[in-house]
Amino acid sequence: MADQLQAQVEEALKGYQDPYLNTDLFEADAVKSIDIKDGVVKVQLFLQYPSEYLKDGICQMLQHAIENIDGVESAEVNLDWAVSSHKAHENLTNIANVKNIIAVASGKGGVGKSTTSVNLALALAADGAKVGILDADIYGPSLGMMLGVAEGTRPETVQEKFFKPVMALGLQSMSMAYLITENTPMVWRGPMVSGALQQLITQTLWEDLDYLVVDMPPGTGDIQLTLSQKVPVSASVVVTTPQDIALLDAKKGVEMFRKVNIPVLGVIENMSIHICSNCAHVEHIFGEGGADKIAKEFNTRLLGSLPLSKYIREQSDSGVPVVADDPECDVAMMYRQTARNLAAALSLQKSAVVPDIQISDD
Repeated sequence: MADQLQAQVEEALKGYQDPYLNTDLFEADAVKSIDIKDGVVKVQLFLQYPSEYLKDGICQMLQHAIENIDGVESAEVNLDWAVSSHKAHENLTNIANVKNIIAVASGKGGVGKSTTSVNLALALAADGAKVGILDADIYGPSLGMMLGVAEGTRPETVQEKFFKPVMALGLQSMSMAYLITENTPMVWRGPMVSGALQQLITQTLWEDLDYLVVDMPPGTGDIQLTLSQKVPVSASVVVTTPQDIALLDAKKGVEMFRKVNIPVLGVIENMSIHICSNCAHVEHIFGEGGADKIAKEFNTRLLGSLPLSKYIREQSDSGVPVVADDPECDVAMMYRQTARNLAAALSLQKSAVVPDIQISDD
């Protein structure tokens, strides 16, 4: 009888498919213990991506499923979560107090990468993670404005060598914008830019981060190579739009990360649809299904499709991005779903030893 009840409880747990891991809880190794005594069932679950927002709903749903089993008097389901550290390059030293570095890139400009980076960082934080964001666009930093940081804000220095990150909307942030004036052009050659990026990452005193989101400049140049060679990047994400020209550049971005042995968690399709603010008509202005084709071609995931929205633009310009302004609204939930897909995909990555990177002209 006890064995039969155990099997029924396990079957009830298998009935829940994690929508972000795309598997059941046993295959995800999320069931840590099942205790059955005198008709009382206690289940302990553990997930490796931020689940603070989800856990109560998951536990209640599974509790009801178990209590519907004949012979069960009551059920108690508890869920804990924690983010593990993943490092792509075994020969590189971890950044102090940073578990995972996620590079958000695009093959070309104008696809909304920075807006996506900021809202993804806020979405991860909304689900309980400790998150930092770094603006790696040395020439055109925009992070301060998007996070509503007052012009002229400067990071506090420690020992005249280290920076304390600027706190904004619950995120630890760092940007070249905090070190220069708004009208100062960065007339630097590639090596100077690469050195500045390394300093921003390694000389910032990050505090116990689950994720450091790096908003990359567009393209596949010096900054990208510096990040891949000098920084222990855990994984990358490529942002594109459905336009054919943007998709071509997105393919280059995915291939670049593959060549430097940085895992690509997936592709995010921005400006996927336009929803009319008057009649709610949905239209694929820039095309349809392109990012999904790229994901299949490169054996990766479509992490999310985000709309072309006046609300997104207005909130980014105002310094309060949509996820911070209204984390429960439909548009914000699209970012949060995408962020969970990202975090779940990273949790499935295995740390691996990779050879030293060799860059050639071939």
